[in-house]
Amino acid sequence: MSSSSEVRAVNYWPDNKCAKAFWGQRELPPYKALFRDTVEWLDPQPGQRCLDLGCGGGQLTRATWEKSRGTVAEVIALDCAAANGKAIARLCQSMNPPASPERVRFVHADFSQGLGDFPANTFDGVTSGLAIQYAEHYCPRRGCWTTEAYDRLLAEVARVLRPGGMFLFSVNIPNPAWGRVAFSAIHGFFVSRNPLKYLKNAMRMWRYGGWLKQQARAGRFHYLPFESVKHKLLASGLAGVESRLSFARQAYVIRCRKPR
Repeated sequence: MSSSSEVRAVNYWPDNKCAKAFWGQRELPPYKALFRDTVEWLDPQPGQRCLDLGCGGGQLTRATWEKSRGTVAEVIALDCAAANGKAIARLCQSMNPPASPERVRFVHADFSQGLGDFPANTFDGVTSGLAIQYAEHYCPRRGCWTTEAYDRLLAEVARVLRPGGMFLFSVNIPNPAWGRVAFSAIHGFFVSRNPLKYLKNAMRMWRYGGWLKQQARAGRFHYLPFESVKHKLLASGLAGVESRLSFARQAYVIRCRKPR
């Protein structure tokens, strides 16, 4: 049974300080491997509309735009941290080709509440990097955290995808070993252009990792076995689920599609 303090448990994700700490994760070798493994499966086509859930600093948003050579109709980057809106705006100018604010735009929203602002069959592709596992819901009647928001989010992704559209995302394995990720990142310190900043960001993310792991044990966040995630995706109406391990073997990269 959760205590009232757990109901009011702090949520760092909307905080600008937390958001900015994770902007630096793209320098970490485990994240670079995760990014490569995800982008390898990314397949945006001309004229498509795409959604990046929990966009953070916008690396998957950028990858979607650039892999399409700027031919997608629109990429929407959605995140609960307002600071990431500034990151997306800056990113647009450095993309190749540059993206206009009308075609790559930020939406400040909490996906734990669903995707109700988007009509059904809106997007050809939905991406997410280590984010959807943090959809959270607390049930006062039962006095505990539940998977309701997580399950609802998967159903919402299926709803907003067009038939044939792809959902490509990553989530952590059960009981992720953050120390293994940190150890794998040591090499990056020696090749970073700003080693002290690199080390500071790595330590910040390691500390946040402890909080995430603690909350996952309480049932607030969802580090699930692949078979459990697959079952939830199939129950949401998605199909063709496949995965690979990445992120120092601490995360699954998963793709599936909405049947035509």
